[in-house]
Amino acid sequence: MTITEKRQKFRQLHEDGCFVIPNPWDIGSARYLEHAGFKALATTSAGFAFTRGRLDGKMSLQEIVSHAAEMAQATKLPLNVDFENGFAHGGAELAANIRRCADIGAAGISIEDNAGDRLYDFDEAAERIRTAVQALEGTGVTLIARSEGMLTGWTDLAETIRRLQAFAEAGADCLYAPGLASETEVRAVVSACAPKPVNVLVWSPGFTVPQLAGLGVRRVSVGGALAKVAWAAAMRSAREILETGSFDSFGPLKDMEKMSDFLGSQPTV
Repeated sequence: MTITEKRQKFRQLHEDGCFVIPNPWDIGSARYLEHAGFKALATTSAGFAFTRGRLDGKMSLQEIVSHAAEMAQATKLPLNVDFENGFAHGGAELAANIRRCADIGAAGISIEDNAGDRLYDFDEAAERIRTAVQALEGTGVTLIARSEGMLTGWTDLAETIRRLQAFAEAGADCLYAPGLASETEVRAVVSACAPKPVNVLVWSPGFTVPQLAGLGVRRVSVGGALAKVAWAAAMRSAREILETGSFDSFGPLKDMEKMSDFLGSQPTV
């Protein structure tokens, strides 16, 4: 599948129904999720940072772009790139960074309004999305605009919706407000952003895919949750070995799918 075909397929996924776009953190997890049957994948800045022994938000532009390029080459599925805040405040630098991300084969790019220690001012945040839209013109890349206020506690739902609506007017293809925690909040965002598709982040028990689909959500992502699940299992096993000398936590490994089914025949990246 060519990059043009991947981008077309990715756009089609956003047109109706509800799909889950899980977030692999490395090539192996990407190839498993493709093998499992998902229709598209998204990088996770947090999950990738963990592989480098860092926290989310501590990776450089070059590191994120290189990782995205590696992931795009590792899977046949459309790839959405978690591009944080674009690694620039705006203008020509932001546009150049976004084009650089598109050039590695991204089918979608997510840009957030988190400036690091605050949210970008309302007008500045909307202008950044306009810059991103212009930078991606003619590429077929889907632009996902994220407002981080509910996740960080810097804004309330009303301000989050105001920002998402401004991002939609600026030309964003999909809207995303991580941190929504109830059906009421999800329903309000979906209604306010219609007809633009909305992404909902699920990182703890509570929502189900059928439930979110019934609320009109178009796509569901999990952020760094899958990476955290893997880390949690490894940490429990390590503590068991250290504290009790037991390897009982290795028991479920016999039930793993054959890794050769999704790794052995893959080309080297």
